Amino acid sequence: MEYIKPKKINLKTHPYLSEKWVQDRIGEDPSILGLGDDLVLKDKERIQPKAGRLDLLFQDAESNRRYEVEIQLGKTDESHIIRTIEYWDIERKRYPQYDHCAVIVAEDITSRFLNVISLFNGNIPIIAIQLNAVEIEGKVALFCTTVLDELPLGLVEEDEEVQEVTDRHYWEERGTKVTVSLADKILAMINQFDHNLRLKYNKFYIGLEKDGSPNNFVTFKPRKNSLTMEIRLKQSEELDQIIDAAGLDVMEYSKRYSRYRIRLNKDDLLRHKEVLNNLLEKAYKNTIS
Repeated sequence: MEYIKPKKINLKTHPYLSEKWVQDRIGEDPSILGLGDDLVLKDKERIQPKAGRLDLLFQDAESNRRYEVEIQLGKTDESHIIRTIEYWDIERKRYPQYDHCAVIVAEDITSRFLNVISLFNGNIPIIAIQLNAVEIEGKVALFCTTVLDELPLGLVEEDEEVQEVTDRHYWEERGTKVTVSLADKILAMINQFDHNLRLKYNKFYIGLEKDGSPNNFVTFKPRKNSLTMEIRLKQSEELDQIIDAAGLDVMEYSKRYSRYRIRLNKDDLLRHKEVLNNLLEKAYKNTIS
């Protein structure tokens, strides 16, 4: 393949390529941002009550995740950060049924402002993306690099000191004896590499404990017709391909909590036993590495 040296473009000073042009390109192809391949553009230049306009609003087609995206050509500054967080806050208050994430996009995110943005991370789900434009043979391409990702958080329910403990009967009432028994079968897989782990029945989920201490690399929520398994694994293209090839029913991936949510029934445990066992063992090893 022939090598062609690209020419970097400064969008801030470019005579023709404007912020609106960048908005239009990202709106047409949200995958440019690197936030997933299933983003849907919900709105552009979205009017915010008494607060201006939100550049772009995206929603993940497979979940209830929304991204409030603010674009700035050139260097990011105080007003860009404040504006992004303000729009994120307005949207999450107006539509609390969604999981919201603020996204800052700029050509130049200096270390100073990266440090400022990092201070919010953990309290505010925020992602900082550096945008680069290059010219190749008279054509323009956009590249995005995530310079600050969301800080993965533990589940609220993992605060075991305040967690209300229930029993097996509680979950058999919320789900069924059959769906609770699916958690038993998965525990049997886990016990192959750690026989000291046991199920712990909490109010919001069934977790795992070892010697009285929680180890929730996987949790379960029995339903009437299925079992929802949430397994803590960092998302990767390799894992996505393995899960897709197996035909597992992935409800969503939570970047905020680094968990795959997978819907299972008894047939899945038979058909996909090997894949499930590998995923469980990988998640378990991450807790001891």
